[in-house]
Amino acid sequence: METSYCNVVNVISSREELTVLFGTNKTWFLDEEIEFAVELSHRILLNPYAAKRFSLLLSSVLSEYESRYGPLGLGEKTPTVH
Repeated sequence: METSYCNVVNVISSREELTVLFGTNKTWFLDEEIEFAVELSHRILLNPYAAKRFSLLLSSVLSEYESRYGPLGLGEKTPTVH
């Protein structure tokens, strides 16, 4: 099994599948910038049923994490990926 670090994720969907894209933010300093450079490195394709199970599992794990370590803030700004 290979291990990779990713700090950016995006999802694209169609009727038949969901594509989850993982990558790494390559921008060191944002300084009020909203755009940043991302190197996409992994693509995972899921059917809607597997995606639903994954969503439920991830939500459960994140709820447990937040109850243990406190809420995760995502901030006000939503960056634009190029």
